[in-house]
Formats: sequence, structure tokens, C-alpha cells
Amino acid sequence: MSAGPLSSRFSHIPLPQKEGGGNSVPCHVALIMDGNGRWARARGLPVAAGHRQGAEAVQQCVRSAVQHGVRYLTLYAFSSENWRRSSEEIGDLTSLLRFYLRHKLNELHEQGVRLRVIGEPERFDSALRDELTRAEAKTLNNTTLTLTLALSYGGRADIVQAARKLAVRVANGDISTSSIDEAMIDDVLQTADIPDPDLVVRTSGECRLSNFLLWQSAYAELVFLDVLWPDFGEAEFGDVMARYAVRKRRFGGRPQ
Repeated sequence: MSAGPLSSRFSHIPLPQKEGGGNSVPCHVALIMDGNGRWARARGLPVAAGHRQGAEAVQQCVRSAVQHGVRYLTLYAFSSENWRRSSEEIGDLTSLLRFYLRHKLNELHEQGVRLRVIGEPERFDSALRDELTRAEAKTLNNTTLTLTLALSYGGRADIVQAARKLAVRVANGDISTSSIDEAMIDDVLQTADIPDPDLVVRTSGECRLSNFLLWQSAYAELVFLDVLWPDFGEAEFGDVMARYAVRKRRFGGRPQ
């Protein structure tokens, strides 16, 4: 059974209000972290150095989100298409993620951050999967910020798996095809337990979503920055918060 529209499912979350109505702080910010390789190459460094600096930027981003009162932060950490990269780069990325889960988890926990994973974590090695499971379990009851890592994630694949779940329910006679609506699809996406993003940010100057949260971003505000991800810090986070605060979200309605 559908849990109802997102607006009612998450209506208990208090947010700062804009003058004249509307939220001045996005409840959910989603980030496409792009530019690690270009950052490294511009400095004559190996790509792994860019990923390490990018991981430091993630820490700053999480702290900034907490300070600004953001409740949900989703990071496009590894797309389903990233498996096309070299085995060396994939190894660097997974080793770095495993390192930060081992050595930075306590800091996240102390900040009240809940860590969760969407995508296909089963495609990674058992050591990383174990670290992810441990991190999710340790932070399960934290409520300050929900940090979602999209790992081996693709927006189209998410919609496909949702369609398959509903097809099984139709085949079993639990629902009819005519009863399927948007709320029902919401409930079988991997993001069913969090609100849709209010703001999607991409760094590095690219202006596309690259298969990230396609269904969920239907009415998100989009911000594309020229800054490369390793240079994304507190000032840049504050900048996108300021840009969001002056946006007028109409959700298809006429301007007031």
C-alpha cells in the first residue's frame, strides 16, 4: 500500500521559513561530485590524489550541511557507469572509501549523522560491504543528518527495479495496473524512506544529471558550479544555500 504523497509523509520535519512562505533551507541536498581527476591532472598529480582531496571535501560538505540545518544529504559517490574506469582507479576509490569508513566513522557518529547506502553495494568486495554494513548499523539511530551514499547507483536502474517490484505485485494479484500511481512508485524506489531532493548541485562545470536520482529530481532546483569537487568547501556550500534561498519553487504552478 502506498504511504501517501511525499509532502505529507515528511511534513513532520521543521524547516526555516522564507519571508512570505517557503523554506529558506533545503531539506534534502543531492551532490554530483565531479572533477577529482581534472583537479589532479591540473597539478601534475595522479588521479588518486584528486580522489583523496575529494574525500576531504566530503567531510567539509557534511559539516557544512549540519551547520546549515540540512536534514538529508545524498552524494553520488560511484555511478553504475564508473565500473568502466580502469581497475586501478576503481581500486583507489574503493580503498579510499574503506579507509574513511574505518577512520572517520566516529566523527560522523559524533555529529549525529546517519549513514545509508543506495545502489548496488553487492558489486563491491566483501571487505567494503562489511564496512558499509557496520557503518549503517552504528549510525542507525542518529537524527541530525541522513547521509546517503549512492554506490554503483543509476537512476534508470532504480526505476527499473521499482517497475519489477510492482510487476510482481500485479502478477500476484496484490494490486491492479490501474492502481499504480506516482506515490506507489515512490514507495518502491531505493529512496522511499527519504524526501525527494530540493536541490541538486553538480561541480566541475558540467550541466547534466548523469543518471542521478532521475525520478526524484523532477522538481529539484539545479545548480551547476565551475568549481572542481576537491575545491568545494564551506564557502561553496554557503553559496549554493544562498542561491537556493532566493529561488521561487512553483512545482508547475503559476507565479504568485
